[in-house]
Amino acid sequence: MGRMSLTVFLLSFVVLEGSTQDFGQTQFICTSVPKDMDLCAATMQNSGPAEDLKTTVMQLRETVLQQKETIMNQKETIRELTSKLNRCESQSTPEPGAGARKKEQGKNTMGDVSRGPSDTLAQLGQTLATLKQRLENLEQYNRSNGSVQANSLKDLLQNKIDDMEKQVLSRVNTLEEGKPGQRNDTDQRNKVESTLTSLHHRITDLEKGSKGHRPVDKFQLTFPLRTNYMYAKMKRSLPEMYAFTLCLWIKSNASPGVGTPFSYAVPSQANELVLIEWGNNPMEILINDKVAKLPFLINDGKWHHICITWTTRDGVWEAFQDGVLRGNGENLAPYHPIKPNGVLVLGQEQDTLGGGFDATQAFVGELANFNVWDKKLSSADIYNLATCNSKAPSGNVMSWSETNIDVFGGATKWTFESCRHLN
Repeated sequence: MGRMSLTVFLLSFVVLEGSTQDFGQTQFICTSVPKDMDLCAATMQNSGPAEDLKTTVMQLRETVLQQKETIMNQKETIRELTSKLNRCESQSTPEPGAGARKKEQGKNTMGDVSRGPSDTLAQLGQTLATLKQRLENLEQYNRSNGSVQANSLKDLLQNKIDDMEKQVLSRVNTLEEGKPGQRNDTDQRNKVESTLTSLHHRITDLEKGSKGHRPVDKFQLTFPLRTNYMYAKMKRSLPEMYAFTLCLWIKSNASPGVGTPFSYAVPSQANELVLIEWGNNPMEILINDKVAKLPFLINDGKWHHICITWTTRDGVWEAFQDGVLRGNGENLAPYHPIKPNGVLVLGQEQDTLGGGFDATQAFVGELANFNVWDKKLSSADIYNLATCNSKAPSGNVMSWSETNIDVFGGATKWTFESCRHLN
């Protein structure tokens, strides 16, 4: 065929009949095509059905181009989705070593567990009932001892309680009538809480005056409700510490979680030193926002003595319950000394220095004999504390004394003998 090259095209045509597919007769077309000639042009010149063939080829080309474009678009979509997924995963994954008590951004940490006004009033009503019971106890004591001065002060306090009850009743009426005064909920509650705190202090003074001066360490703090305004605050800060032992008596049957027995915040770190049992999580100790889970089981409504020791070297810690070692570990905020110039709060977890309380993390129960040492106590010393041995030491950094603590929001003080329940 000289300089001409032969190219053979095999074309199969499919004939569709009804809903079934049958292969029709196959036709072979043999065409001589010059070496440099366009394949489609040669076919048009030398073949009868060239026009149909050209149309088919063009359709195939168009289909291929459309599919290519679709694939490119799908690849771009996959890349975008992959990028978004990676961003989501990076945001949801906690930083290594970060504490477990981080708050969600924008979370309201200033509301009660029960947000409704009627629930808040119920809580205030319970606090008033507690104060009235204390007054009745004092009245009974004074009748048997004839204390004129105490009776006079008792009458004054009784009038205060009556005024408080009138305020609560007025608030109930306002809620029932649906008046616009609901907007002043926060201001009114702040006034009520301030009055409750003042009332508590005066009743405490009355109890001291009528029953004689009790030792400054023979008392307990009671937090009957899960609120964001009931707490106690130590008057002094912790110093810089490279080791510590902290011990306390604790009683609670709160569920889920007893809350936050204490929290220590410094200007640069809200979670400098925190003991917390939040929700269904086990009790944890946080140091510089690093976490260790503690093997305590204390929410049975009974008094328990707990101690935690820690040293900055290797972050070694130990946990004692009722004088017995229950667990230990290491690498808890190693080589990080406890910072000074902070605020130590009993009963609430701090999101900011001295505040930012969240009712869901509040402690519910009773606390006593909170002591802090700037060293690791021996197992024998801790056993003596738990068994009320006379050789038990007092905290050399922070000791349990009424003169060291201010009480707010209706938290109450009661006489407490740490070993009475052991007899």
